[in-house]
Amino acid sequence: MRTNEISFRIRYSETDQMGVVYHGNYAQYLELARVEWLRSLGISYKSMEEGGIMLPVISLSIKYLKSALYDDLITVKVILKKKPAVRIEFDYEITNEAGELLATANTVLVFMDMKRKRPTRCPQLLLDKLEY
Repeated sequence: MRTNEISFRIRYSETDQMGVVYHGNYAQYLELARVEWLRSLGISYKSMEEGGIMLPVISLSIKYLKSALYDDLITVKVILKKKPAVRIEFDYEITNEAGELLATANTVLVFMDMKRKRPTRCPQLLLDKLEY
C-alpha cells in the first residue's frame, strides 16, 4: 500500500539529560508522519477537519529498539496497512542516519463525523487518491 517518509533532526528539547529522546515524543513523530502522508496525497488534515471529519487515534503501540539521540537525523516511514473503511491503520519504521532501526509502531485511527460525533466512512476523496 501507499508509503511516505519524512526526515528531521532531534531537537534538544525532545531529550533528557543524557541526550536520549523521551519516549512520549515518538507519538508526535508518528502524527507528523501521518499528516505528511496525507499531504503527499494532496489532502491536508486541516481541510478534512474543515469538511467535518477528524481522525482520533484509537490504538497506539510502539516497540523501542534503540535510542534516538539529540541531533540525530531520523526518518519516519509510514505505511498504510490496508484500504481504509471506517478505520485507517498505519505501520511505522523509525531509523537513524546510519539506517539502524530505532523503533517500529502501529496506529489505528477512526474517521469521525465532527457534528454527529459518530464514526463515519473514509472520505471518497481519500479513497480516490489511493486508487491512483
